[in-house]
Amino acid sequence: MVHFMDTLLAAIGFGVVTSAVLALSTVAVGLQFSVTNIPNFSHGDIMTAGAYAAYATGLVVSNIAIQAVAAIVVGGVIAYALNKGLLQPFKRAGARNIMLVIITLSFSLLLQNGILAIFGGSEVFYKLPISAPHHYGPFLFTNQALLIIAAAAVFLVGVRLILKYTKFGKAQRAVSDNPELAQVRGINSNRIIDLTWLWAGAMAGFSGFVFAIQVGAFSPTLGFTFLFVVFSASVVGGIGQIYGAMLGALLIGCGMEVSAIWISGDFKQAVAFIALILTLLFRPSGLFPSRIRNVVEAI
Repeated sequence: MVHFMDTLLAAIGFGVVTSAVLALSTVAVGLQFSVTNIPNFSHGDIMTAGAYAAYATGLVVSNIAIQAVAAIVVGGVIAYALNKGLLQPFKRAGARNIMLVIITLSFSLLLQNGILAIFGGSEVFYKLPISAPHHYGPFLFTNQALLIIAAAAVFLVGVRLILKYTKFGKAQRAVSDNPELAQVRGINSNRIIDLTWLWAGAMAGFSGFVFAIQVGAFSPTLGFTFLFVVFSASVVGGIGQIYGAMLGALLIGCGMEVSAIWISGDFKQAVAFIALILTLLFRPSGLFPSRIRNVVEAI
């Protein structure tokens, strides 16, 4: 019994770290979707681009802060370019949202293959010096795990403060509620949408960076395989809801790691699939219902 409790607590500890990474990515997805109503299927590959940007920077500069900035910049630039160079021209031409969704999926494949062409298909190793785990209450955490949790917490608190107290955050919420009315009230909706893509991409790049730290070794499919988990957490929490994204990430992240006690780690993402199905069956709006249109209505 004691051995099982130790294993369970260790799994929950791993789950908290996974949840921190997942929350970053899920909040980014929610921010972008709440303003644009376009599900971004290239989000996972923008995460991958951020991870590789940090890795490539680390080959030249050992400063981890500079590596994180590289991931943030690359993620933001890619997402901004996707919106400005592809989505907005098609939208102005009258393309339906389903076409815009297909564009994000096509861009995902393009970005993934571009990373593959540059870095190859073999795994690269990106590891920080690992310290011995220390007890924090009943849990065991390494310095690396604490760094991931702290970084996620700082970013998520920053998101909350920006949305609640800044002019941009208030404008973003107005565009999310009603872009036409926001435009009438003097808010440049197109500019807010552009900056939201930039912000969400920057968060995706950073989440790819911390995810790379967590896994240690990764390939060009890093974010693509993680995208389903991100969308599951987003739906469980409530699409477009910040607190819902955090709670969904916590439930999915801890559920995946705890399930590994009984099933092979290769199948733990099935927990995300089961949670998604149950949510769609019994509470389609998620734990925190959103005021924005759902995915089907948006398409």
